[in-house]
Amino acid sequence: MLTDKQNNFIETYIKTSNAKQSAIMAGYSEKTAQVMGAKLKKQFREEIADRTRTRLMDGAGMALDTILDLVKNSTSDTVKLAAARDLLDRSGYKPTEKIEQTVVEKSTSELRTELAQLMGETESEPVGTLQ
Repeated sequence: MLTDKQNNFIETYIKTSNAKQSAIMAGYSEKTAQVMGAKLKKQFREEIADRTRTRLMDGAGMALDTILDLVKNSTSDTVKLAAARDLLDRSGYKPTEKIEQTVVEKSTSELRTELAQLMGETESEPVGTLQ
């Protein structure tokens, strides 16, 4: 069971992400706030994470409404496009990622040697005619 101070620390930390200030605002001494803030943050990290997730979920509907409103009503094409991309991305429709391809040029002799090694043959054994 959490004390009022601990609960206040958690709520304030979620809003500020500042352990020392949250400890002070929760009623801990300014002299010990740095140490207590770090201790409480570590002690209640799971509770902080759970409440943060809940807070994010609570705001998701409003955020979605805002994005939809921007897509429909924004006068800026740039804003509309950014909002539409964000909406599609959050819906699981991501654009194709750019793929970098590096080409390593090798001579025919180097390729034959590599092929022989891959096939478990020695370099002196013929591996076919590659030209």
